[in-house]
Amino acid sequence: MLRAGLGLATLTLVAAADPVVAPDFGPNLERFTYPWPVQTMTFDVVGQPASMSFMDIAPARPNGRSVVLLHGKNFCGATWESSARALSDAGYRVLIPDQIGFCKSAKPRGAQYSFEMLASFTRRLMESRGMSRATVVGHSMGGMLAMRFAIMYPDAVERLVLVNPLGLKDRSEEGLPYVDVDTLWAGEKKTSYASIKAYQQQNYYHGTWKPAYDRWVWMLAGMYQGAGRDSVALAQAKTSEMIKTQPVAHELYRIKPPTTLLIGTLDRTAFGRAQTPADLRRFLEAIPVAAQAAVTRMPNATLVKLDGLGHSPQVEDAPRFEKALLAILATRR
Repeated sequence: MLRAGLGLATLTLVAAADPVVAPDFGPNLERFTYPWPVQTMTFDVVGQPASMSFMDIAPARPNGRSVVLLHGKNFCGATWESSARALSDAGYRVLIPDQIGFCKSAKPRGAQYSFEMLASFTRRLMESRGMSRATVVGHSMGGMLAMRFAIMYPDAVERLVLVNPLGLKDRSEEGLPYVDVDTLWAGEKKTSYASIKAYQQQNYYHGTWKPAYDRWVWMLAGMYQGAGRDSVALAQAKTSEMIKTQPVAHELYRIKPPTTLLIGTLDRTAFGRAQTPADLRRFLEAIPVAAQAAVTRMPNATLVKLDGLGHSPQVEDAPRFEKALLAILATRR
């Protein structure tokens, strides 16, 4: 049996012996330690205060530039740890929010989630920290958010980097049916360490697994263990509906800042595959395929492939990912 409050190194050892029971980290990851001090900013959501957690990392030798890192749906700000260290070491100031509804941030029951809402909160956070302009790096669902942010606030984006982003296709056009929030919620309540690992192993890591990945699976599973698990499951259900109903695929022409799609070629992610009728699943394009067409519809975009890597290159091969990212950021245009 795992105990709340275990250190990450101990947790890794215990997890290997007991892959069933996840620790109770709390619905807002109250008992999961992030790599830098966590601060909060409060917003009103449906008349109720909701806190947005973030890390703001100042480099020892600033180069005068800033980067905002946007996490994916099955990720958190902490997942960017290695990337943020590399950026900070190179002189970049790094701002890493946990979006409302995710991870250490509030999960207001009455929230009606939209990418516009999350983008507006991210912009207000930047302004509150004195950050008027930054390179915005978005991974997975965070890529969808980054694209929406760039459409809404083009002058705030120096450069856009999309790491295996969702939203490049309108899945409804490929046969993904609407699934109501209550049905999604019921499914999310069944989430466990085993279900998270199985999904990530199949879709993110092309059938492979490394012990280092377990840390991030335990992080997610640990939000579902205590009394607040229903609020976590509801937030996940609502944000799944958000992804389904708010694609940015038809607005790619509106993305004006210089954009790089940084794509792991072995990514098998195709959002909504499980809800799509079996006879239509073969038509769902995985992200690497969708990215090749999407880049041609963006006014100022380039595709950079990370051959042999999957959906989470920043986790799967951090040094290689960070080298590619820093090279992109060093290019001025």
